[in-house]
Amino acid sequence: MRLLDTKTLEFREFYQSQLPEYAILSHTWRHGEEVSFQEMSSKDRELKKVFAKIKKTCKVARIHDLDYAWVDTCCTDKSSSAELNEAINCIYQWYSDAKRCYVYLDDLAAGHDLEKDLPDCRWFTRGWTLQELLAPRKASRVHFFDKDWNYRGSKQRLSSIISTCTGIREEVLLKKVALKDFLVAERMSWAASRKTTRTEDNAYCLLGVFDVAMPLLYGEGMKLFQRLQAEIVKHNNDLTIFA
Repeated sequence: MRLLDTKTLEFREFYQSQLPEYAILSHTWRHGEEVSFQEMSSKDRELKKVFAKIKKTCKVARIHDLDYAWVDTCCTDKSSSAELNEAINCIYQWYSDAKRCYVYLDDLAAGHDLEKDLPDCRWFTRGWTLQELLAPRKASRVHFFDKDWNYRGSKQRLSSIISTCTGIREEVLLKKVALKDFLVAERMSWAASRKTTRTEDNAYCLLGVFDVAMPLLYGEGMKLFQRLQAEIVKHNNDLTIFA
């Protein structure tokens, strides 16, 4: 796993068995604007406005005494199919293992009423952020920040609002009940209104939610859901998958 040193913003690679404690960022991409793995080794990274998001993640991590952080846009070399395949199949576990998860809401203005404005944030409409919401082991470890990086509360404190706008029961958000204890159809319903840029990612973003792994194969379109269903059936006898 490739992590960012929060002091130097340089990459360090670790085997899974030797991972240090780290923070992880959950955010929505602005395509064409994010800093890639290749750009992190270039001075041009400073020219991108979103580079501030990476620096701020590392700064907040240091406040929590964490020397390392993971940011999906730059810590994975997406030009490598093998590396991308590993990242997509492991990402749920990486969010689960993180010491802290920072949810950055770039469309939530400072000082706004959370109960009114939080549900309108784009973060709640994206497919990949579903597993990022569910994976962390403790609700108190998930911290929400507005566009100016003001801290707005933990998932634990905001669980009622989040439950209302996502349809996910509070006991799931608070990690009082395991995901496997919920029907497949209910878990699928949590993703029903969420979107991804690529059609195939509508399936790939659910791998962790159902604890399955699959090789990446872009170009299948919606047929990929048949492969996803087949993998789920291998591990689960719940017939609500056909609902």
